Amino acid sequence: MLPEYAIIHPTAIAHAMSCTNTLKKKGYRVTLQRGMILDIIHEAPGHLTAEAILNRMQSKAPEVNKSTVYRTLELLEELGLVVKSEKDGRFIYHHMDEGHHHHLVCRRCGKVIECERDLLAPLETTLLKEFAFAADLHHLVIHGICKDCRTSSKA
Repeated sequence: MLPEYAIIHPTAIAHAMSCTNTLKKKGYRVTLQRGMILDIIHEAPGHLTAEAILNRMQSKAPEVNKSTVYRTLELLEELGLVVKSEKDGRFIYHHMDEGHHHHLVCRRCGKVIECERDLLAPLETTLLKEFAFAADLHHLVIHGICKDCRTSSKA
C-alpha cells in the first residue's frame, strides 16, 4: 500500500513493488515508514542523505523519528535494496537498481561526472591478484580536477 501523498511514476511503482516483495520474502513487515522511505528513494532524481530523506518524510508526517529513518536505511542496505556511500563526509543513498557506478567530483567547480563500474574493474583484478584482496568498489566518489577547470587554469 502506498501512502496518499506519493506522486506515482510507473518506474517507481515497479521498484517499490520489488522492494516490498523483498521485504516480505525476508520476513519483514512493510510499515508505513518503510513504504515512505522506499517511495522517497525511488522518486529521487539522484542520491539522498538520511537527513534529506527525514526532511521529506517529516514534511508529510512530522511524527517520524530520525532513528526510524536510520534503522530503515540500515535494513534496506543489508537486504541489498539501497547502496550507501560517502560523499563530502556524509553518507548518501540510492536505489540498487541504479546499479554500481562511481562519481568523479571536481574540487574546483563541484561538477559531478558519473562513470560505470567497469572503469575500475582492472583495479579490482589487480588488487585481487597482487594482494589477494577482494575490494568492495561498488560506489566510489573520486575527487580531482575536471577537464574544463584544468583547461581554464592553463589559459
